[in-house]
Amino acid sequence: MEYFVTGATGFIGKRLVRKLLKHRGAIVHFLMREASRDKLAALNEYWAVSEQRAQPVFGDLAQPKLGLAPAAIRELKGRIDHFFHLAAIYDLKADAESQVVANIDGTRNAVALANELKAGCLHHCSSIAAAGLYEGVFREDMFDEAENLDHPYFQTKHDSEKIARHECKTPWRVYRPALVVGDSASGEMDKVDGPYYFFKLIQRMRQMLPPWMPAIGIEGGRVNIVPVDFVVNAMDHIAHLPNLDSRAFHLVDPEPHRVGDVLNIFARAAHAPQMTLRINAALLGFIPNSVRKGLLSLTPVRRIRNAVFKDLGLPEDMLQFVNYPTRFDCRETTAALKGAGIACPRLEDYAFRLWDYWERNLDPDLFIDRTLKGQVAGRVVLITGGSSGIGLAAAHKMAAAGAITVIVGREREKLDAAKRQIEDALKSASNSNGGTVVTASADLADLDSCDRVAGDLFGRVRDIRIQLTRCISIDRSLDHYLPTHIVISDTCGRLRPLRLSRLV
Repeated sequence: MEYFVTGATGFIGKRLVRKLLKHRGAIVHFLMREASRDKLAALNEYWAVSEQRAQPVFGDLAQPKLGLAPAAIRELKGRIDHFFHLAAIYDLKADAESQVVANIDGTRNAVALANELKAGCLHHCSSIAAAGLYEGVFREDMFDEAENLDHPYFQTKHDSEKIARHECKTPWRVYRPALVVGDSASGEMDKVDGPYYFFKLIQRMRQMLPPWMPAIGIEGGRVNIVPVDFVVNAMDHIAHLPNLDSRAFHLVDPEPHRVGDVLNIFARAAHAPQMTLRINAALLGFIPNSVRKGLLSLTPVRRIRNAVFKDLGLPEDMLQFVNYPTRFDCRETTAALKGAGIACPRLEDYAFRLWDYWERNLDPDLFIDRTLKGQVAGRVVLITGGSSGIGLAAAHKMAAAGAITVIVGREREKLDAAKRQIEDALKSASNSNGGTVVTASADLADLDSCDRVAGDLFGRVRDIRIQLTRCISIDRSLDHYLPTHIVISDTCGRLRPLRLSRLV
């Protein structure tokens, strides 16, 4: 039996190919971009087969008939028993244009190729997102009833399934997985998505509060979560059953949890506090849009919101899905899997594996460069008393690490000498990171002097990324001038406020 698979290098596709290759005599032809040729060795090692059984076909999802050469099409024509189309964008944060190219144009090109190859059956991997934000129970025999498809991810998933249904000239089957998480046995996952967006919030709670302390959380709609191994096993099994063409199958958890329960399941897995008091997110719907927009137009509110979302790694539109209104009937899938020993495991039984894998491999904090260069390179570091002593030594370190170092002092002669000394050290250094030095003369005991130097500095470095620390407290907004912060250190340990009234 021969297969053609798009998206074979993706999270689900890679595991599906491995499953298909376990069938006796199976040969898998998989779409691959020429630029990804260097991944072949790793893929073959993962699949544990030779190139004779897993054969790359070079092309491009965005090209007609997936960009296959005419010779490749002639060679494969009439040989493909099952054509699996998995290549798509599964990311709520992706922009609309890229989703249209991958999800809609890519599906149209894949269907055209399946028609050209006269494939035995097209298996289209859709998503429960094809239902949009449908109010109520969405059955497997429903499609046109989808509603509230305003989000580009929902719209493109719906439109791509429509192409598979109406433009495919061969038999077809559609699979609609729920939110796919890592393997239920190993926890392995390749990116932060779906419920993983809340892991950083749970981790922060664990760091700040003891596990026995009750916490406040949110409540919302039901979140349908399935592990990738269930999706792969179910898709493989259903694809090889007879008499199931022209149907859709919901690969979902038949007993999904509400948002608050999901958060508590992962909180228990992380040994974090439980969210015993939950506020129903539906209450936010009673706030008029004009009021919400008015609040977000306030700079302090907007800054706090953006900082929280950035720190926790949440997408901008994440909160609109908290009150997810759709439940999915899966009786067709349950009937097809009956007796196969394939069922969606309970989230409680494998949540700890998902958490452990995320914290060991996917936690964004693992990828922060905590070296001095990683923290200050390309940023502005302002050092008061930087013309001599500890301040000068600190300026040397910062400039050598690639910072734009601003040294402030009273005497211009000492500042110029310090600048020459630092620049000479940078020139003689074999591993210079591109640091520069800027001087500013000011008397920090004189607020007018501070005001003048602040205006001068912001005029000279206003387009530079700057880092603020707790060394000073600035209550006014600097968004218009500086997107981030300033580091200020006083060699005597004294912190003096800068009057920045002219900058706000």
